[in-house]
Amino acid sequence: MEYRNLSPDRDRELAELIRRNLKARKLDIPGTAYFDENLYHLSDFYSQEPDKRVYRILVDDAGTLAGGVGIAECSVLGVSEGTTDCAELQKLYLDDGYKGRRLGYVLMEEAERAARERGYKRIYLETHDNLDIAIHLYKRCGYNEIERPASVVHSTMNRFFLKELA
Repeated sequence: MEYRNLSPDRDRELAELIRRNLKARKLDIPGTAYFDENLYHLSDFYSQEPDKRVYRILVDDAGTLAGGVGIAECSVLGVSEGTTDCAELQKLYLDDGYKGRRLGYVLMEEAERAARERGYKRIYLETHDNLDIAIHLYKRCGYNEIERPASVVHSTMNRFFLKELA
């Protein structure tokens, strides 16, 4: 397995992986990433301001997309909430064929490494009760549940976490 930055030639493949995952958990509804306008062009978003955001895909030896994870500057939480230098963990997904191999932990480590490299001190994320396996992963990785922020990017999300980076 190796990491690569997301490139335009992998956008469609990643978007379809994300949509399959959300549909399988009954989250193919408005207010989720399923309906993000830029879902099929994520490389455009993540290539802007590379000092603040990145999306890393994980591919196997044959070049098959196993999953991916992104980070970007957190726009949801404000300084008054103690989140200066905060990244947002975004779109962590694995293809079904790669689940059960602890690759979620590998992707979390990569996201945290990328956040530290960019000077972030904390990571925020939003998720949903239907993503119980992801919630288990976040808790095991040291994320603490917080109250719903005043505004969220994906309005259907109902669980929110924050982690202080060491």
